Amino acid sequence: METLKILIVCCLAGSFIFWGMAVLFAVLKGKAAILISGFNTMPREERVQYDRKRMSRDMRNTLALWAIVLAAGGALAYMFTSPGIAVISIIVWLFLFFREVHLDEEKAFGKYKMK
Repeated sequence: METLKILIVCCLAGSFIFWGMAVLFAVLKGKAAILISGFNTMPREERVQYDRKRMSRDMRNTLALWAIVLAAGGALAYMFTSPGIAVISIIVWLFLFFREVHLDEEKAFGKYKMK
């Protein structure tokens, strides 16, 4: 039972964090692009070549999806008192998270480059 509580809290805490970040990207719009890892380390001259509003919108949507996955996992685990549901939602979140991680700058931001 203690494990279930810990998993539910982890899911819901992660969900609140990602919702907060999604709201931040929604409010700041294009200005929030500087918060994206890798983009903030680019030289200023290079950053102007990218569509910051689209980057910010996509990041907002990604963060919202992560929040929904974790919130659903926490809520369903609570409703059915099943830690397995929370574990599955965390595994799904990990899959979604690592799908978004790119070590190559071109892969990460290539689709946002303005022509």
